[in-house]
Amino acid sequence: MTEQQPYRVEQSRAEFEIRRYPEHLLAEVLVDASFEDAGNRAFRDLFGYIGGGNRLSRDIAMTAPVVQTAASEKIAMTAPVIQQGIGDSSAGGRTGRYRVAFVLPKQLRLESAPVPTNPRVHLRRVEEGLVAVKGYSGRWSQPNYQSHLQDLRIALRAAGFTTRGEPRFARFDPPFKPWFLRRNEIMFDLEDPS
Repeated sequence: MTEQQPYRVEQSRAEFEIRRYPEHLLAEVLVDASFEDAGNRAFRDLFGYIGGGNRLSRDIAMTAPVVQTAASEKIAMTAPVIQQGIGDSSAGGRTGRYRVAFVLPKQLRLESAPVPTNPRVHLRRVEEGLVAVKGYSGRWSQPNYQSHLQDLRIALRAAGFTTRGEPRFARFDPPFKPWFLRRNEIMFDLEDPS
């Protein structure tokens, strides 16, 4: 069973959940690709890292989700499994730059995680934070993602929440799982009133 990233549900609404995620560590890669192909392009490098491609030659357990986001900021060694794109690359199926990440097991910290041997793989610490999440099933297509993202943006605005940064696309299932059974999420960091 794949370890799931821990979180605490703070609010449940019909359109989304508000979750609090603890501080966690990501192994991430920047790729130039289409929205649909970014995860495939990054997978080999990320899987290589958790499969022993690190200075300790240590295997690291696979954790869900894999996250993809538009890469709108530089990767810092101490700075959200995530897909994220740069600028307008998430529209129209064009090639763009995406950050694809594996969430590492909760016991790993930046100071103790094995250092990647592949220069394309970077480790990044993510602070505890409040996140709006909309779950959906279906294909990992850009139109499916964009439709659910629009719904989430409208629902968050109507509820009075303020988002921060780029949305993230989280995938929980392997590619061989039938598309209609796949668990997907869109995640948005929120301004934390606390």
